[in-house]
Amino acid sequence: MCPPPYTPRLVDRPLADLFAQLPALLIVGPRATGKTTSARRLARSVVRLDVPAEAAAFRFDADAALGAMPTPVLLDEWQEVPELMGAVRRAVDEDSSPGRFLLTGSARARRGSDAWSGIGRVVNLRMYGLTVRETAGHSDGPGFLERLAEADLAAFPVPADPPDLLGYVDLALRGGFPEPVLRLVGGARQAWLDTYVDQLVTRDAETLGSSRDPVLLRRYLEALCVNTAGVVEDKSIYDAASISRMTAAAYERLLSDLFVFEALPAWSNNRLSRLVKGPKRYLVDTSLVAAALRLDQLAILRDGDLLGRVIDTFVVSQLRPEAELSPLRPRLYHLREKDGRHEIDLLAEVAGGDVVAFEIKATATPDIGDARHLEWLRDRLGQRFLAGAVLHTGPRPFGLSERIFALPICSLWH
Repeated sequence: MCPPPYTPRLVDRPLADLFAQLPALLIVGPRATGKTTSARRLARSVVRLDVPAEAAAFRFDADAALGAMPTPVLLDEWQEVPELMGAVRRAVDEDSSPGRFLLTGSARARRGSDAWSGIGRVVNLRMYGLTVRETAGHSDGPGFLERLAEADLAAFPVPADPPDLLGYVDLALRGGFPEPVLRLVGGARQAWLDTYVDQLVTRDAETLGSSRDPVLLRRYLEALCVNTAGVVEDKSIYDAASISRMTAAAYERLLSDLFVFEALPAWSNNRLSRLVKGPKRYLVDTSLVAAALRLDQLAILRDGDLLGRVIDTFVVSQLRPEAELSPLRPRLYHLREKDGRHEIDLLAEVAGGDVVAFEIKATATPDIGDARHLEWLRDRLGQRFLAGAVLHTGPRPFGLSERIFALPICSLWH
């Protein structure tokens, strides 16, 4: 049977460009997001370190085993043999020719070990799940952030066949894991996602040598899913999971180390005071939210709060991979005043300190009222505010105010 055709990824060109100049690259990200498939295209040989028979020689003598491999070599799931990083460091010290070692990892190495550090020898590149931009075949060309930073509505033509609200919910439920997105439908897709969650709280946690109760970890994961895209007190989450503060902190670190959870930091600026400092928590893929909470389209549509969280999480899942690779070198934040008078769902601070900002609305008819927080930020930042967008579920883009636009969510990939 022929392998399925390769779906070009946003990471392909940066990966090839970096590997042409650097001796070793480490590609990290959630399990089953296509890291191995993308990296394999640049490798002459492959070692799967999650296969005990292939890992044995590297556990016994990592330097000798590494030296015997034809390069470029892909060392898949390197965290299964953390001492391997030391061998890569030593090999790079002896020969720093570009294009020698590709490493992939779906978990950070066990805490407390110094074997993981590749500082000065190994450059990291983060990879996430498939975006709709990639599945639509638009992985080349300028990204959404670069287009928005130009503050030109002409960069966002009216899409030919935009999704409606139901379409966006379906895309969110589909998620970004290549296997279920590209090759599975219906019950098979759901079974794959359910199994992913099951393995996440059992086998994947063991990869990091974590002492955890799978039942309690699942309960904490579900509490995070209910609160995805929210700025919530820690106590609210660990109380919802019926676990202690210390256990919750350990579980949050664990899920972060498995790359399935990220905390979006609060933005700060000396021109603005009284800003909330707490993070905004996200699951990195909306399909995990739906699988963990046993949600379908109808359940999401019947709950307005949950609908808003799912759409917000979906939008951020589309922007996060692009931000990781953008030439603007953006950092993503959220913004909220302590008294709640002003809040902005997502803010990207680009190199030089300028910003673009977003409100994310599950409405097809946005108006100027939906842009009031963006106008407030624009008026306080002046020219540092490049542009703002109200991302909505309607069919067309239009201007709302100076440097602020209403853009369909599908503008992220059209």
